[in-house]
Amino acid sequence: MTQQADFLSATRTFYDAIADDYAVRYHDEPARPMDRGVLFAFAELVGVGGHVVDVGCGPGRVTRYLGSLGLAVSGVDLSEGMLGVARRENPGIRFELGSMLELGYGDGTLDGVVSWYSSIHTPTHELPALFAEFHRVLKPGGHLLLAFQVGDEPRHYDRPWGHPVALDFLRRRPEAMAELLVPAGFDVRSRTEREPEASFEEKVPQAYLIAAKSRAAI
Repeated sequence: MTQQADFLSATRTFYDAIADDYAVRYHDEPARPMDRGVLFAFAELVGVGGHVVDVGCGPGRVTRYLGSLGLAVSGVDLSEGMLGVARRENPGIRFELGSMLELGYGDGTLDGVVSWYSSIHTPTHELPALFAEFHRVLKPGGHLLLAFQVGDEPRHYDRPWGHPVALDFLRRRPEAMAELLVPAGFDVRSRTEREPEASFEEKVPQAYLIAAKSRAAI
């Protein structure tokens, strides 16, 4: 098994196992006002009716919220378990099985891509390939939104809700992520960082980058 296939398989297995428990625990996402503010700003930049794909969509709560802001949304996820929840709760939205690294969309066909805490299982050395794929599917001027936890050390989750699975959640530095977006052909338009919210059991700051496809990747 290749290194890429290995981390994709581990991610799929983890989320298939926890899908139902995860859906119950995070039933009201996006719950934090500042998170909704970032998503609203992204939707304004894309424009009403713009086609946006939520990659690593999980149970589809953020996908649905973006749709409520006037975007034409769809979702992609590795986990059939998560997609089962998303389809059950959002019968009017298209959800597809797939990998962020190989999206089933043509070159320059999307107005926006959202990666809402879904790049956090992608190894650092795979991020240039991931951003290149986002660049490929976006129209010129199309927008990308990345959300992730801030930090240098990963958080290891072992046996969540008693399930016999484990996975690392990788934390990143906003400046490092922004530096990787530039050679991928993006202009970073916004960099937002907020403090953790204790009421949601957050331990570290959260970061959000909005970038626009500007040119060919280097």
